[in-house]
Amino acid sequence: MNPSQSRLGALSLLVVAALCLTSATGCAGRRREAFLNDKARTHVYRKPAAEVWPQALALLKEKGYSMRAGKEGFEASTEWLMHGAPSSLGTTQVRYLVKAVERGPGQCAIEYYKQLSTESRGAQSGGRQQSEFNDPAPRADGTTFNRDPEMEWELLQKVDAESATALRAEAEKIQ
Repeated sequence: MNPSQSRLGALSLLVVAALCLTSATGCAGRRREAFLNDKARTHVYRKPAAEVWPQALALLKEKGYSMRAGKEGFEASTEWLMHGAPSSLGTTQVRYLVKAVERGPGQCAIEYYKQLSTESRGAQSGGRQQSEFNDPAPRADGTTFNRDPEMEWELLQKVDAESATALRAEAEKIQ
């Protein structure tokens, strides 16, 4: 084997090792993210709904959503908001349903449900198509909303930073 082939072989091994390391890191990162999202979905705030509710709505407003009028109690929905820029393939709009659920005296959970709607511009497509994801929550009006654990994690970090920090530390142990 000549020196050039030897260097090429060593370089190939180095590239393969780097790819394996990157792939493993990516997998661990996805597992950590899934862990945090799962914990956010099941988190119970040790505060009454009336105390957490304004922050749950404020998070949606920070993201540009306007609230729809007429909801009572701890349930609200947003108007449709364009997600991303329009393209030749169509436009995607998003809206949310958010609710606070009492989980005992002075405790609550906040649930965000997301609905996507895509309006296709293709010649074969005649208009608006609703995209569905996981965990559907059928509504009386026939629409389907899906849990948004990323939004729930974001709220958890704002409202209960101590629990979020502990969960992040626990997630770092995931390999």
